[in-house]
Amino acid sequence: MRPTRAAVLLASTLAVALTAHTAWNARQLRGAPRPDPTAAARTRVSVLLPARDEAHRIAPCLAGLLAQDHPRLRVLVLDDGSTDGTGALVRAQVGQDPRFEVLDGGGQDPPPGWLGKPWACDRLARAALAGDNRPDLLVLVDADVVLAAEAIGRIVALVQDSGLDLASPYPRQQALTLAERIVQPLLQWSWLTTLPLPLAERSPRPSLTAANGQVLALRPQALERIGGYASVRAEVLEDIALARRIKASGGRATVTDGTDLATCRMYTSGRELVDGYTKSLWAAFGSAPGSLGATALLTFIYVLPPAAACSPSSPGTRVLGLLGYAAAVAGRVVVARRTGGRPGDAWAHPLSILALDGLTALSWYRHRRGQLAWKGRPVLPGARA
Repeated sequence: MRPTRAAVLLASTLAVALTAHTAWNARQLRGAPRPDPTAAARTRVSVLLPARDEAHRIAPCLAGLLAQDHPRLRVLVLDDGSTDGTGALVRAQVGQDPRFEVLDGGGQDPPPGWLGKPWACDRLARAALAGDNRPDLLVLVDADVVLAAEAIGRIVALVQDSGLDLASPYPRQQALTLAERIVQPLLQWSWLTTLPLPLAERSPRPSLTAANGQVLALRPQALERIGGYASVRAEVLEDIALARRIKASGGRATVTDGTDLATCRMYTSGRELVDGYTKSLWAAFGSAPGSLGATALLTFIYVLPPAAACSPSSPGTRVLGLLGYAAAVAGRVVVARRTGGRPGDAWAHPLSILALDGLTALSWYRHRRGQLAWKGRPVLPGARA
């Protein structure tokens, strides 16, 4: 069936409008300022690093933490039941550095009703907040993140200057394989295209929220006000859930620019990427109808126009389709240049949307069958590993 001119016109108009919004957002995106040495010297920071079977990639993360220049820094690493020697590797690399403490999480599974990541973060947060050396700021970092040497100091300055209770500095995403280059650029593109950032920072509405658990900065009072990580214990996307609960409690939370603060390569193979996304995409749009509606809308806006441009439609319809495709590519280029991505991969945006469609469908299939697991643990409490 040939696409109608009216449908292509609508899809291309939406693509143009969203790209204009992307360009505006890219100019509004909050970055991290340079720290004030005096204020930094007064701010105690605890970095929380959960690690489960991360021996193959945690060394660069530790090197980045060892290089931090913040004067009042404590780093807590939780060896969460690893079977690959992660704990021993961490202890050997950090040596006698007094800023580091390695916690043995043992081999126990999370309590009933808890998922693995929130359970690990809860134990780390409780350890950091216990005793007299209470931090002024918690910074959670994933094991695949590499921080720049001044990152912690600038994150402190970001929270102090902005008044945020939760700041999510989005790291620069590294994508090397073909699968990564098709899918990973959608991460920053999604919220830069759809989320009005200045409004999201001020608004208490949970729907106006984006966050990334790769790097999260939290005021301890805000975390305690919502009941700690217990409030998100069963959330697959615990980072977004945490930001929403902080907003609901009267706090402020938003995503910020972390391009020059940290890098992250989430997955190193197509299989890793598929398993990683399918464990959580089913929860990204709230429900099965929500997922269907969101992916259908994205396909309409970003796949229909290039399909029309290549179809035996009327010349006017093909021109409209080409306009919509060009707008989509332009939006991806804007995001890539703003966040350190690959502008040359923007031409593949329709393929990226189709890949998202497939991953979302597969995620729901595995979710319905109880097949979702990550690092040997079921993603849902009671699910089949």
